[in-house]
Amino acid sequence: MSVGFIYSESLVSELDKNVKIEGRSEMVFSLIEAYNLFENNSLKLINPVRSDDKHLNLFHSQEYIDYLKTCQAEFVEGDNDFGIGYDCPWIENLHDYASLVAGASITAAHLINTGMFKYVINWLGGWHHAKRNKASGFCYVNDIVLCIMKLRQKFSRVLYIDLDQHHGDGVQEAFEFTNKVLTLSFHKYMQGFFPGTGSIDDIGKGIGKYHSVNVPLKSGIGDTNFVLLFSSIFSKVLSVYKPEVIVVQCGADSLTGDPIDISDPLNLTLESYTKCIELVINSQLPAIFLGGGGYNFANTSRLWCQLTATIIGCKGLKNDIPEHDMFLKYAPGYELWIEPGKVRDKNNHEYIDKILSTVLNNLDNISIN
Repeated sequence: MSVGFIYSESLVSELDKNVKIEGRSEMVFSLIEAYNLFENNSLKLINPVRSDDKHLNLFHSQEYIDYLKTCQAEFVEGDNDFGIGYDCPWIENLHDYASLVAGASITAAHLINTGMFKYVINWLGGWHHAKRNKASGFCYVNDIVLCIMKLRQKFSRVLYIDLDQHHGDGVQEAFEFTNKVLTLSFHKYMQGFFPGTGSIDDIGKGIGKYHSVNVPLKSGIGDTNFVLLFSSIFSKVLSVYKPEVIVVQCGADSLTGDPIDISDPLNLTLESYTKCIELVINSQLPAIFLGGGGYNFANTSRLWCQLTATIIGCKGLKNDIPEHDMFLKYAPGYELWIEPGKVRDKNNHEYIDKILSTVLNNLDNISIN
């Protein structure tokens, strides 16, 4: 069984305009290629189709889309009404950027809808903070929401899982009033940490009540506790919600050593992510796997290479990274797997039990008509 893999040089070039991740996409692709994961048609490269305004309008307002077309650097001062400024700096041809980034994840959804692939990977997507009318948190367009909207043309119930260190606020906000999409976000939650949303009491609204599931984590959580939380909650969601398709945002900034928050980091390694994705694969549901955060580029590349192997069923990648053009960026160890950090896990047993009890009890309130 081959897996769709969204990639094009033009998409990489667009993403390189985002100064926060310049050069990351090429590094990820280069490592996957170095491990020969494209051999034997295990991965089939898919050229993404650029989105038009009709598809962008499935979530984003026409006012915001028009602004992206006309936005000029000299008129951007600080953080304006459309979010272009501090954490989303102006970039040239913003509308082209948004159209191609969105189009990549919409293409992934189309491939699932038509049954061409059971699994599709788009490590160039996963921009979960953008709002209907505003850029936010390095995200200029919410390709995830648009991807889910496309999936909803075929599937009645979509499960969205967010593994990024930051709460998937833009996606939750888009779907918090519906029971057709269940959003499940595992993220760090503490005072002053962006975006400040995603408390355990944030459960959705109206008919969407109990369909926003938030798992707020304290700093230092390691693989054992993370997998415990994920496996227990994911299993319950499958049982009570019975999703028909899954979208997973695999943001890599929850890995130990990510520079996004060096004072109070999470402490995950490739092991926890791999076990979580194995559980998703074991569900036998069609799924789309997206990228997201990840600002230690070497570790991000390690993770998404390992997850690519997991998704295509390739076991046991050798730990010694193969020599390739970007080999020196993996110094000093030149190994695939990363060691856990030394941060103290502030998620004690009492806290883990409380999170599990609250979330699982909330999920008991879901009923499928």
